[in-house]
Amino acid sequence: MFIFTKSKNPMITFDIPGRDQIRLIHIVLDYNGTVAEDGIIFEIVKHKLILLQKSLKIHVITADTFGTVKDEMADLSVEVITIPKYNQDRAKKKFVEELGPENVVSIGNGRNDGLMLQTSALGILVVNSEGASVQSLLKADVMCLSISDALDLLLKPKRLIATLRN
Repeated sequence: MFIFTKSKNPMITFDIPGRDQIRLIHIVLDYNGTVAEDGIIFEIVKHKLILLQKSLKIHVITADTFGTVKDEMADLSVEVITIPKYNQDRAKKKFVEELGPENVVSIGNGRNDGLMLQTSALGILVVNSEGASVQSLLKADVMCLSISDALDLLLKPKRLIATLRN
């Protein structure tokens, strides 16, 4: 079963055969290399985040290497979290833990995303033009060849169910 709510209390619920039910409230997105390239958000991401903000609380976590994240996210209903230059993997994991990892889907590509992907109820690794860390790949539940495909797993749930069922 898949429930896509449009209420004040957003949530997406997945019943995946052979796995405990996944109840998502939050999506935590790495910025550079995941939803943006060279500091500029992919246009398709904006469109898909507008659709997802009806059912998930959206958080973008970044060291903001290019200094563009706040301007790029200005038109979207997202929380931007800027983390220090060092120990980013631990900062991302800690943020997921503070949200309640059992209700978090995280999406990233870099080595600093591995702990976040592993800690979340659902971790999705994406391979965009920047590539992806093999270490983080091994900690993710799913790998996608683009951020668009990753977000579609949440918008078109039968894809995710087909991938994760047992």
